[in-house]
Amino acid sequence: MSIFKKLFQSGTNHKVEAQFPPAGYLNPHSTLGEVDLYLIGEGRHEKLWQVLGAHVKRTPSGDLLGTAFSVWAPNARNVSLIGDHNFWDKGTHPMIPLGGNGIWEIFIPDVGPGSKYKFAIQIGDGRWIDHADPIAQATEVPPHTASIVYESGYTWDDAKWMEARKNFQPWKSAVTVYEVHLGSWRPGLSYKELADQLVEYLKVEGFTHVEFLPVMEHPFGGSWGYQVTSFFAPTSRFGSPDEFKFLVDALHAAGIGVILDWVPAHFPKDEWALARFDGTALYEHEDPRLGEHPDWGTLIFNYGRNEVRNFVVASALYWLVEFHIDGIRVDAVASMLYLDYSRKEGEWLPNKFGGRENLEAVTLLQEVTATAYREAPGIMMLAEESTAWGGVTKPTSENGLGFGFKWNMGWMHDTLEYIKHEPIHRMYHHNEITFSILYAWSENFMLPLSHDEVVHGKGSLLSKIPGDRWQQFATLRALYGFMWAHPGKKLLFMGCEFGQNDEWSESKSLDWHLTDHDDHRGVQRAVATMNMTYKNEAALWEQDCSPAGFTWIVNNDGAGNTLAFSRWSENGDCLVSITNFSPTVHERYGLTLPKAGIWCELLNTDSIEFGGSGVTNGEIKVLQGEEVHLRVPPLATVWLKLV
Repeated sequence: MSIFKKLFQSGTNHKVEAQFPPAGYLNPHSTLGEVDLYLIGEGRHEKLWQVLGAHVKRTPSGDLLGTAFSVWAPNARNVSLIGDHNFWDKGTHPMIPLGGNGIWEIFIPDVGPGSKYKFAIQIGDGRWIDHADPIAQATEVPPHTASIVYESGYTWDDAKWMEARKNFQPWKSAVTVYEVHLGSWRPGLSYKELADQLVEYLKVEGFTHVEFLPVMEHPFGGSWGYQVTSFFAPTSRFGSPDEFKFLVDALHAAGIGVILDWVPAHFPKDEWALARFDGTALYEHEDPRLGEHPDWGTLIFNYGRNEVRNFVVASALYWLVEFHIDGIRVDAVASMLYLDYSRKEGEWLPNKFGGRENLEAVTLLQEVTATAYREAPGIMMLAEESTAWGGVTKPTSENGLGFGFKWNMGWMHDTLEYIKHEPIHRMYHHNEITFSILYAWSENFMLPLSHDEVVHGKGSLLSKIPGDRWQQFATLRALYGFMWAHPGKKLLFMGCEFGQNDEWSESKSLDWHLTDHDDHRGVQRAVATMNMTYKNEAALWEQDCSPAGFTWIVNNDGAGNTLAFSRWSENGDCLVSITNFSPTVHERYGLTLPKAGIWCELLNTDSIEFGGSGVTNGEIKVLQGEEVHLRVPPLATVWLKLV
């Protein structure tokens, strides 16, 4: 029996000296060279997944040699590879530490793709704890927790998309996002089935992008993916990593971009995952005032540690590079930025200047955005940031966070509060529907009506609206027409596009049967029409991020629950949007259109085909500077365009 076998016998509790490679030791299959080790130590190895984790080795002719495994565990007394190949016996394959950098490695002949494995780690008190691979690229289906050796055999077919993406300028392009929870859109579908059904649906509805709630592996489905245990592995619930690539490829073939939710703000405390990985607070901060999240019962990354910062940055880059993802939406940015987030006095530590800003998290976010844009030009980095933090979408060169867009939570809150009021009371809250324009260009914004607004007792969007059923559906269509015309990119959660009755639950399907009913199908048609029209009208998106793209026409008619504005393209094309949030028709409503000529309705959410009452206008002839009188339909948005 070898010395390694003796030292790693099951039940070994005596102190074991770290076993360094014997003199002259050389692992010909190692994935790590001296430069890799140096970059990891400095926190600058952007392609971390290429050197840590499990890597299949083959001969030049393609025959399997085995798999090289490596893991960072600097405070472990010993590490052993366990898995199917050795009947999960930690005494069989002890790993070798590479000097003093905390990385352990081993090569196992004949082990190949599909093999399950973990790292058995002996911590300081002698106990052994089995951990999943932090860099695993595939996992068992939950509730099982083993990592799986993965070797991609996928051949991409989106070269034209990827080449064109390099020149994509999202801030001056049409962007409408359909937010999806894969497990409940239509339950039971695999990645490959989604590549057929979801793609076809998105084409019909006309969205430019789809955003997936986190697809990174997570043990608890009720977390919706926001408690991630594997930051480099798509969830195995719906298929393999290559099948997820197939889904992305299919979306690209249909001209649809893919955005992923990504969660660097926290991770769960599961012992088999990242928590106290080598017996110490390795990925998290040791001090609970910095390392534990009081709201979510989770741990917070130690953003100031080089190797941890490297891990987080590499995770973001991994999805962009390996899965051709077109955008990353960073979850819970506010919780990262503020040291006192959800903490009472005495429960948090100020920064070195005595402030509440988490300077290390700021540096991390700047590194993530700068690295992502450098390595994957044309993508979008989006921040879910709910405070007044300045410079979220400013370049990092100007000390901003470097995001491309920020979710406009203020617009969302004010707009939903406005529509909750009875129309007769909306006149007293008119500022809620107009206020967003005062700060519309302080950041590059995306307007979100996301999953967060239709869960936890908040009800569906439809149920927030007062009035009878006709008024509810009419108001919902009017809201979408107003939203699609308002400055900012658009995001709508699944089910909202057809007026889901009930609030969303991850445990059941959307109520697709509702689309058999005229009122729900009318909302669905209206959203599809808006998307198609929106994409064809540069005035609605080309100058979203500039005040030159917007002009008020009517902003003070609180008594009439009505507002009107014009949107402008760079070449001077104009579109006028008029929204009436009252249930009465405004006959002969006077306003001044921005240009003389013949105007026509491009969109009317009161159209009979959408379930409306059919109050429309014919051609509108306008003389320069002349006030015109329109029929403005009830609870509706009308778009006008010069012909």
